[in-house]
Amino acid sequence: MSKKILLVEDEELIIKLLQKKLLSEGYDVTIASDGEEGMKAIRESKPDLVLLDIIMPKKGGFEVLEEINQDAELRSIPVIIISNSGQPMELDRAQRLGVRDWLIKTEFDPKEVLEKVVKQIGK
Repeated sequence: MSKKILLVEDEELIIKLLQKKLLSEGYDVTIASDGEEGMKAIRESKPDLVLLDIIMPKKGGFEVLEEINQDAELRSIPVIIISNSGQPMELDRAQRLGVRDWLIKTEFDPKEVLEKVVKQIGK
């Protein structure tokens, strides 16, 4: 059975890029375009992995992380952050909230994303 990945991201270009790459590798990809939708999808589908943007409408990535951490059932789901800045302060906060890894939007390529996903949940 394919592993489920939830992509919580509001930038169409990044969604298309990541979705295409992950689908081509056999993952089952669900999209949520803001933090509220993302939380709902996490609760409903219990994905194997969450790719989470930090800056989004309605509810930001840090708020989503805090909610995940308060829920014993969801806490074990690995989260990879997708960040615009990658500032140390942001990454420190993300790590304290249990993030397993991160990607910087301006620097990553789909192959790197795939490597990080495989590292967390396998193929």
